[in-house]
Amino acid sequence: MRWLIDGCLKARVPIVVIAAALMFLGFRDVRDMPVDTLPEFGPTTVEIQTEALGLSANEVEQLITVPMEQDLLNGVAWLKFIRSKSVPGLSSIELVFEPGTDPYRARLAVQERVSQAKVALPGVSSPPQMLQPLSSTNRVMIVGLSSNDLTPIEMSVLARWTIRPRLMGVPGVANVSIWGQRERQLQVLVDPAHLHDTGVSLLQVVETSANALWVSPLTFVEASSPGTSGFFDTPNQRIGIQHILPVSSPDDLARPSTVRSLRPRFKIVSIMPGMESRAPERTATSSGMADLSPNFVPMIFSMKATPVLTCGSRALG
Repeated sequence: MRWLIDGCLKARVPIVVIAAALMFLGFRDVRDMPVDTLPEFGPTTVEIQTEALGLSANEVEQLITVPMEQDLLNGVAWLKFIRSKSVPGLSSIELVFEPGTDPYRARLAVQERVSQAKVALPGVSSPPQMLQPLSSTNRVMIVGLSSNDLTPIEMSVLARWTIRPRLMGVPGVANVSIWGQRERQLQVLVDPAHLHDTGVSLLQVVETSANALWVSPLTFVEASSPGTSGFFDTPNQRIGIQHILPVSSPDDLARPSTVRSLRPRFKIVSIMPGMESRAPERTATSSGMADLSPNFVPMIFSMKATPVLTCGSRALG
């Protein structure tokens, strides 16, 4: 060891040049190094989310979270422990596996259990969804949106249909997740006293509003299963027929009339106003990230550090 130190002291000028060259090369390679080269220090986890609109947190816990934990997910191979949380309208269950468990084998084992949820769970929720796997270093860049001219709903539309597709087109981007998004939604506000005075039931308002749409998610109305558009044959060609969306604004939703057999019809606008508002947020609460401000829509996505930061800035610009 002494001869090495003596040799370095005698040839100190070449040693300093070599050290400077190594530092320069290392700094250049670190800037282009992908984030995936860092070791995965987090345990293997699988997260399952189930939506149940209209249910309170207590009902979600009793009807969805507890049955899934005890009847479906308890006893999965290589499982270490289960964490869960229930919020209004959403159930989130996180399964943590033993160290060294292959994430793909863990997801396959969980998927076999989740496929049985249609029989085990009551028909009050959507099918459980298993979220995509994420690494511990997946959050690389956060983009916040704020505006003094646009409403949160207009900013959400801009983020969903303009900014997110541009960021997804950047090489290396795996996913773009939006927290605090306000989904545009047409709503009908019901006044019980006015309904009583006009003699119209709430069921009639629901059926009239649902049947005014092109297709409705309600299974008990006619618009739940719309017919095909069909076609029109001419001597030379076949022309397809396409439906035109009848409702695109609150004014369009207020035009349909309720059907009454004994009393005259009432337009929706004469019973209650139609308005444009936002759907209730669930993803921000379930992900443990509350809204920072009314006009703040953060975006978090997974990608390589330096190249994507540069390309992401160009996409946003």
